Amino acid sequence: MKLKKLLALIMTAAMGISMAACGGDSGSGESSAKAEAGKESGGDIYKIGICQQLEHDALDQATKGFEEACKEKFGEDKVEFDKQNAQGEQAMCSTIVNNFVSSDVDLILANATLPLQTAAQATSEIPILGTSITDYASALGIDPADWTGVTGVNISGTSDLAPIDKQEDMLLELVPDVKQVGILYCSAEVNSEYQAKLFAEELEKDGIAYKEYTAADSNEIQSVVTNAVGECDALYVPTDNTMANNTEIINNVCLPAKVPVIAGEQGICAGCGVATLSISYYDIGYKAGEMAYEILAEGADVSAMEIATAPEVTKMYNSAICEELGLTIPEGYEKIAE
Repeated sequence: MKLKKLLALIMTAAMGISMAACGGDSGSGESSAKAEAGKESGGDIYKIGICQQLEHDALDQATKGFEEACKEKFGEDKVEFDKQNAQGEQAMCSTIVNNFVSSDVDLILANATLPLQTAAQATSEIPILGTSITDYASALGIDPADWTGVTGVNISGTSDLAPIDKQEDMLLELVPDVKQVGILYCSAEVNSEYQAKLFAEELEKDGIAYKEYTAADSNEIQSVVTNAVGECDALYVPTDNTMANNTEIINNVCLPAKVPVIAGEQGICAGCGVATLSISYYDIGYKAGEMAYEILAEGADVSAMEIATAPEVTKMYNSAICEELGLTIPEGYEKIAE
């Protein structure tokens, strides 16, 4: 009897252990399924590193548009931003981007050319979106003859290039008696050099003389602009970050000399220009945010995504400077808010 009782106890314990084991497996499988379901339904929080080259209104607007698009598309609680400003310094830009890579962010937004070039050197795995980039081929060292509108690598984004031919038309419309145009830009910015080349080609088509004036950094701007206004009837300043950050210096030289400036974007025009064919930097930033959602949430291949441009351009003018120079603005221009 004692042996039978002992065997019964052993069998009961074994059954209990077996049931407990089955129960544990079932719970673990359910937990795993729930975790996977949570992941598939967007349970992850996406981490995005934002490197902005420097502070000025155009770049600020692009970053704002990007963040707001991401919040709307992903949901505010599903996306985190690590937003850093490089203050125009290449070394700081490298530090910021390398930190993003070591932190294994899900995507990098490179706001302006220097952050894009730095990010491209730092990683070939993490998706990179640029914004406020004029020409991706120039920025990335791609032969223009090979450029198809896509990079073929882990990079895409949005461009701030407004139609150069229409900018030149604007200059001739507002300064019809112009004899020589000065093209002013920072020699360290490849995007500016690209625009200067295109603008010069348009001037050549119309038989207008021109001369390029370049500054290596902000310390050279005053002397370079002083030389330019002594030799030219009008200046053209493309979308150049260095010039955009020093419009007061440019205006302090050009305005007393009565030399009008046609600007590549609204921020420069507000500081020293008479008119611009402007794009919305908020819009191109917003578009980049939509592209981020397509890449991270929908699985789009960044290497095959075409570079996007601004949906529309607007003729704008600076009323205060135009009045000071005695320029009458034709119909069809929108006044820049003071």
